[in-house]
Amino acid sequence: MGTYAAVVLAGGAARRMGGLDKPALPVGGRPMRDRVLAAVSDATPRVLVGAADAVPAGVRVVREDPPGGGPVAAAAAGLALLDPDVSVVALLAADLPLLTRTAIGDLLKHLEPETPDTEPAGGRSAPAPPDRGGSAPAPPDRVGLDGEREPDGACFVDGDGRRQSLCGVWRVAALRAAVHRLTVERGGSLSGAPVRALLADLVVREVAWSGEGPAPWFDCDTDEDVRRAEEWAR
Repeated sequence: MGTYAAVVLAGGAARRMGGLDKPALPVGGRPMRDRVLAAVSDATPRVLVGAADAVPAGVRVVREDPPGGGPVAAAAAGLALLDPDVSVVALLAADLPLLTRTAIGDLLKHLEPETPDTEPAGGRSAPAPPDRGGSAPAPPDRVGLDGEREPDGACFVDGDGRRQSLCGVWRVAALRAAVHRLTVERGGSLSGAPVRALLADLVVREVAWSGEGPAPWFDCDTDEDVRRAEEWAR
């Protein structure tokens, strides 16, 4: 897939854990957010959205607007820090201590375009994108060899078929268009917007985890979750 960026969302309130700075809690001797950042150590740039006293070298830090405004507001803040030439971004919760580079690589492979054995003279052209309204340009629709629209992103699904949307990789142009659409729909504010609303119009490739070990999307919402992650991380 080549280069990609990573945006790690660390601004949650952790209400079920007494309002602690959950991403800073250690698992296996390292803060959870640092473990997530390590899983995307080959990403350029890496952006952490949320409050942080110390982060690994080279990581950009920004706060969502308003602070505590939720994952969609945080995603928008992270996207705003990406360089113009970045085309793919991993969008990740900061409380995924079991995430690995192997899992990220698996997701990235599902965004690789199909390559034809031969291509007609003049190349393969895609149909014009639909008019989605608003002033922001819509990203071009990507069409595969079978004529179907290629995915805008890929994320893991659990054994019950639930999407783990904050353990996924996405085309930046599609996410930015979705942020613009949702901002317009909500009258200019993304505070409290659900992730499912952001991704509602995107084509998502659902990926089942086939690797060894615990699921990479395992998140820590309770003290018991942290204890389980500690056991797996040994």
